[in-house]
Amino acid sequence: MSMAPNPLSVEVSVVREDVALFTVQGDLDADTATEFQHHLANQLHHGRRHFLLDLSAVPFMDSSGMNIVLRIYQEVRELPGSVHIISPVPAVRRVLDLTGVSITVPVSQSTEEALERVDGAHRT
Repeated sequence: MSMAPNPLSVEVSVVREDVALFTVQGDLDADTATEFQHHLANQLHHGRRHFLLDLSAVPFMDSSGMNIVLRIYQEVRELPGSVHIISPVPAVRRVLDLTGVSITVPVSQSTEEALERVDGAHRT
């Protein structure tokens, strides 16, 4: 019996004029990274500078997914903007920690915590 692919679902909510929340479900890998990149690029095009990535429903992320996160981080940093990862599952958190992504991109436990970090960056 073949395993069905885990399709990617990305729900985008505009939390504030310049803040977009991406609720991601499914594997973030070579097969789905391009779709994720399109969602991010679309919001960047519409003037969003702060990206909240809720990865609580992402059971697996490989280097393709991490590269997308790092690429958007590099793009918005110059605006200035920010990227925040929210509630990664332990397997994804381990990959983020082992690769050093979690040192560069802040990891929050909730959307509220990530928004507080966005607000804190505005004050500094």
